[in-house]
Amino acid sequence: MGRRKKMVERVTTLMKEPTKIRNIGIVAHIDHGKTTLSDNLLAGAGMISKELAGRQLFMDSDEEEQARGITIDASNVSMVHTYNNEDYLINLIDTPGHVDFGGDVTRAMRAVDGAVVVVDAVEGTMPQTETVLRQALREHVRPVLFVNKVDRLINELQVDSQEMQVRLGKVIDHVNKLIKNMNPEKFKAGWKVDASAGTVAFGSALYNWAISVPMMKKTGISFKDVYDYCKVEDMKSLAEKCPLHATVLDMVITYLPNPLDAQKGRVPAIWHGDASSEIGKSMATANAAGDLAFMVTDISVDPHAGEVATGRLFSGSLTRGMEVFTSGTAKKSRVQQVGIFMGPERLEVEIIPAGNIAAVTGLKDAIVGSTVTTLEDMIPFESIRHVSEPVVTVAVEAKHTKDLPKLIEVLRQVAKEDPTLQITLDEETGEHLMAGMGELHLEVIAHRIQRDKNVEITTSKPIVVYRETIKKKIEPVEGKSPNRHNRFYIFVEPLDTTIVDLIKSGDISMNMPELERRQKLMELGMGKEEAKGIAGIHNSNIFIDMTKGIQYLNETMELVLDGFEEVMRAGPLTREPVANVKCVLVDAKLHEDAIHRGPAQVIPAARQAIQAGMLMAEDSLLEPYQKVFVQVPQLTMGGATKELQGRRGVILNMTTEGDLAIIEARVPVAELFGFAGEIRSATEGRAMWSTEFGGFDIVPSSIQTEVVGQIRERKGLKKDLPKSADYLSM
Repeated sequence: MGRRKKMVERVTTLMKEPTKIRNIGIVAHIDHGKTTLSDNLLAGAGMISKELAGRQLFMDSDEEEQARGITIDASNVSMVHTYNNEDYLINLIDTPGHVDFGGDVTRAMRAVDGAVVVVDAVEGTMPQTETVLRQALREHVRPVLFVNKVDRLINELQVDSQEMQVRLGKVIDHVNKLIKNMNPEKFKAGWKVDASAGTVAFGSALYNWAISVPMMKKTGISFKDVYDYCKVEDMKSLAEKCPLHATVLDMVITYLPNPLDAQKGRVPAIWHGDASSEIGKSMATANAAGDLAFMVTDISVDPHAGEVATGRLFSGSLTRGMEVFTSGTAKKSRVQQVGIFMGPERLEVEIIPAGNIAAVTGLKDAIVGSTVTTLEDMIPFESIRHVSEPVVTVAVEAKHTKDLPKLIEVLRQVAKEDPTLQITLDEETGEHLMAGMGELHLEVIAHRIQRDKNVEITTSKPIVVYRETIKKKIEPVEGKSPNRHNRFYIFVEPLDTTIVDLIKSGDISMNMPELERRQKLMELGMGKEEAKGIAGIHNSNIFIDMTKGIQYLNETMELVLDGFEEVMRAGPLTREPVANVKCVLVDAKLHEDAIHRGPAQVIPAARQAIQAGMLMAEDSLLEPYQKVFVQVPQLTMGGATKELQGRRGVILNMTTEGDLAIIEARVPVAELFGFAGEIRSATEGRAMWSTEFGGFDIVPSSIQTEVVGQIRERKGLKKDLPKSADYLSM
């Protein structure tokens, strides 16, 4: 315990010096070696034994992670590294690589300023490498590159030293190409990775060695020497001469920004308040004496301390007992404990100043994305935007009736811990539905509910989450209230895809200043009156009020929007969520007496007008797609393409590298269940494959009626398809 205590003392001393802090994330495609690399860095800092580094997988502390051999949760650790005789504090987050847990990567990127992108030297950049790099650049996080498994190039692929350098050069070029395409401004500003400049390291996380140009100058070891050591499999000598932790952490300290430098550029990107205000200046300078501005990026549950909110502290200092406001709630909370993470352990400290990653208990109302502050009226940080959407659902039931109240509480808790999970109660069937990123995501959550929360559950087979949308514009439809005293005239039409994309990315929202939003929409071709009349946005749908001078409409508008949101949550065709629809209110007749235009009158009138309008506008289903990337020897390529095409897949691209074929396809999620077993047998077990979210597309008309019928039957709805007349009161 003495060593741990000493480490905490060093950490708490360095916390107060922002120039000596580096907040970094380790990101990569699955199995490219992130957690093994983290182990090495921790061993170098003296936190775990060097012999176990690379095999202990210290950051995968959950037994499910150990059993499956993958990282599921992002985990944090604070450690100290000495560089040029000075101590530096490194707050590191090890992130998952599997596409189902991509939400953890997005959240981690909000907390850090720099990212170590790990790429397997043999496999090169993969789909998930691209996704995590995009997540980092979107959050203004600066990347450096670590090319891992260089020993495999030499010993498995038997390349010579010339060929090795060519291959490594290709990996660097490809990463730079991705950075340039994703963010040309940052690329021009010098964010490209460059071996000669020192922002690229090469090595083997498993064998604890790494080399970079600055390290070569320091140790005198060249690429030729690395090649020779690997050839005779003398990794031990290489690890002694060029220890991985020294190479990578030296690179991190030299080339990744400290909080003072990073926050100048990052705060304007993630916070839309007034930069010249006190809090704006305080965040830009990571002022520990300023007002508190803390962004929650993760919620976990400690069996003893309750909910632990982890996040990035941009301004002020966190201390025990301080009273804070959480965005979205009116009442104050009191901070109970503040601490830092050492992998699975959370260690309490007295005070955490700005520029650090902190773990706080006592913030009961906080959710992922909350802004915690001492200012009552602070504009919150931009919400965290996830790259993919939930596409697979399972119904969850408690095995024993006595557990039902507990299950409801547990599901609420689970949704709070993982915001990429959507929990809904189906009013008609009474089922609890859990929607997630994929089969594995839901499997892991279900297992944890049983293991950690002690609630035995049964889950249905996975079901695909569809969306409803419309194909054409229609004339206004009249919606009457049950008492016939209120009428709303609403038309619907498909929403422009460029506007949909900006709503999804968070660039257009109801939280932004009205003038700024109007300007953006007009630039995208929306008429001035429409842009001015936006009354509500729900998911990727908008409601526009185009009426003029209608009495009492202002006080009724909230109820109209409630009706709009009800339909957007469950469309008329299959009660699935609605996407990409524009609803426009063109006229209304309202009763002068408030009693006759209450919720029971207005909500059904608005709702039915939109439901009938959608059915008239050819209400259709959108189904989710995954992009599937398959690497397979050319001999068994036919089996792989046949398997993909047999699942309504479209082959987008095929390339070859040596005797390896790389197939890129787009396949409906509904057809991907059981794919893992089938692709193995179709390719004699020689295919490697991965997926990423591929957006939504209209269900082919040849199978739409059948799919709609299946969904309606599953939800216990009438077999006959609804008609617009069903929703219009005569």
